[in-house]
Amino acid sequence: MAVKTADFTGHPFTFGLSLGVVATWAATGPVFHCSDTWRLVINTGTAIITFLMVFLIQATQNRGATAIQLKLDELIRANAKANNRTIVAEDLCDEAISDMKSQIRSAGESKDQAGVA
Repeated sequence: MAVKTADFTGHPFTFGLSLGVVATWAATGPVFHCSDTWRLVINTGTAIITFLMVFLIQATQNRGATAIQLKLDELIRANAKANNRTIVAEDLCDEAISDMKSQIRSAGESKDQAGVA
C-alpha cells in the first residue's frame, strides 16, 4: 500500500490536484471573509497530510535502502577477493562498525604501501 501511495503522491497529477485544492481554497477566501475557520481548514488539512507523508517517505526510504543493501551484498559475494564479513555490517553495533572500518582502512593502507615499495 505504501509503494502505491508513494507512486500516486509523487505523480505530477497529484501535484496539480494539490495546487488546485490550494487555489480553490484561496479563491474562496473572500467568500468566507478570510475567517478563522477558513484558515483552520487548510491548516488542519496540510498538517494531517504532512504527518502521514513523513511515514510514507520513511517507508519508501527504508525500502530503497534495503534494495540497495541487497544489491551491494550480491556484489560483495560475487567478488572472490571481497571481505564477506562486511555483508552483515548494517546489523552490527556502532562500535563493531567502527572497528570494521578501521580494519578495512588499515588493510587498504597496507596494500597501498606494498604497491609503492
